[in-house]
Amino acid sequence: MGEDPPNANEKHKSMKDALRKTATSLLLIVVIALVARCAFAGYEVRQISAQALSVVPFQTETGHIAYSIATGKGFSSPFQRDTGPTAWLAPVYPYLLAGIFKLFGVYTLRSFFAALILNILFSAGACVPIFYAGKRIAGLGVASAAAWLWALFPNAIIIPFEWIWDTSLSALLVAILLWATLALKEFGRVRDWCLYGFLWGIALLTNPAIAILCPVLLAWAAYQNRGSATGWFVRPALAAGITLLCCVPWTIRNYVQFHKFIPLRSNFAFELYIGNNENYDEQHRFRPGAVTQDREILRYLHMGETAFMEEEKRKAVAFIAAHPRIELWLVSERFVDFWLGTASPLAAFRQADSVWLFFVLACNDLAPLCMFLGIVVLLATKNSSALPIIAIPALFPLLYYVTHTSLRYRHPIDPVVLLLGAIGMHGIWRGFTRKSRKSSAADISAA
Repeated sequence: MGEDPPNANEKHKSMKDALRKTATSLLLIVVIALVARCAFAGYEVRQISAQALSVVPFQTETGHIAYSIATGKGFSSPFQRDTGPTAWLAPVYPYLLAGIFKLFGVYTLRSFFAALILNILFSAGACVPIFYAGKRIAGLGVASAAAWLWALFPNAIIIPFEWIWDTSLSALLVAILLWATLALKEFGRVRDWCLYGFLWGIALLTNPAIAILCPVLLAWAAYQNRGSATGWFVRPALAAGITLLCCVPWTIRNYVQFHKFIPLRSNFAFELYIGNNENYDEQHRFRPGAVTQDREILRYLHMGETAFMEEEKRKAVAFIAAHPRIELWLVSERFVDFWLGTASPLAAFRQADSVWLFFVLACNDLAPLCMFLGIVVLLATKNSSALPIIAIPALFPLLYYVTHTSLRYRHPIDPVVLLLGAIGMHGIWRGFTRKSRKSSAADISAA
C-alpha cells in the first residue's frame, strides 16, 4: 500500500532516461549554442545601420591587412594607410578575412555577415571538443555540463558579433588542442601525431599567444606515450617538426621583408609599451594612459615597423627597470583584470545599468572562481589528466600579465575555464550528496 505500481515506476524511469539523454545530447547543445549566438547577432544587427555594419567592424588591424591582401597589396598596412609589408599579426585570420572580401566584396554588408557566420560557427563548434575533452577527464555528466556552459556563456554569445578577429577561432583551436592532447594518450599512431603537429602549426599561425602552451602539452602527450612502442620519442619529435615546418615559411617571409628574425608576429614591443609607459600616474595609481593611436600611427609611418618596434621596446623596458614597485602593482592589476574583466570589479557591479550587464559581469566573475574549484578537485582526486588542463589557465595569461589585458584576451581559454568550472561544480555536488547519504544512513541507523 502506498507504493507506485510497476508501470508508474517504469514510466518514471523512462522519463528520467529521456531527460538525461536530452541533457547530454551534444547535437542539441550545439544547436542551442548556434541559436543563442544568432539571436544575439540578429538583435544587434537591427540596432545598427547597414552602412556602419559594412565598414566599422573591419576598422581594425585585421580588417586593414585583409583589405590590403584583397586589393593586391599583400600582407601590409595594419593602419589602412599604405605603410608597406607588416608582421603585426599572424597570417591565418587576415587571409581568411581577405578571402571573404574576395568573395563578397571589400567592406560590404555581405562580407560582414559572412565573417559573422564564420565566427558563430567557430564559437558554437567549440562545444564539441570541450564535450569530448570533458568526457575523457570526468565523464558524461561533466562533459555535457561544460558544453552547456559554453553554449550559454554570455561572452561566447557576444564576442562573435563584437569582434571580427581571430578570437572565436582561437577559442575553438585551444579546445581542440586540449582534446587532441588527451586523445593522443589513447590513439598514438604516427598519423595522429602528424595531425597533432599540423594542428599546432595552424594554431600558432592564428594566435601566437598560444605558443606558451605548446611545449607543456606536447611534452605531457609524449610522456603518456613513452611505453607505447619502441622509439616512442620519434612520434612527438615528428609532431614538433611538423609544427615548426608549418611556421617556417612565414618566418622566412618576415626575415626577407624585415631582415630580422620575427618568428610569427612583430607587435609584442608595442603591446608591452601600451601597458608599461611614461603616462602612469603614480600619485593616483592610474594605469598607463591609453596610447593615442593617431600619435603612434604617425610615428609608425615616419619610422617604419622595425624601428618603431625597437623604440617601443626600449621605452617599455626602461619604464619597467626604473619602476619595479609600480610594475608589481601593474601586474597585480592585470591579473585581476584578466580574470574578472576589470581591475575594479565592485565598481563595475555598482555602475551596471542593466540586468543584462549585471548578468554578464556575474558570469565573468563566477567562471574563474568555479575554475579554481575545478583545479582543486582535479588535484585532490589525483586525476591523471590534470596537468594539461590546468596548464592552460596557468600559463596562457602570463603574456598579458606583463603587457596589458582585456576580457576578450581571456576568451581563447574560456572553453577550458568553463570545463574546469563544470569539474568544480560537479565535485561540490558529489561532496554534498555524499554527506546527505551519510546523514540519511545515520538517521536510519538511529531509528
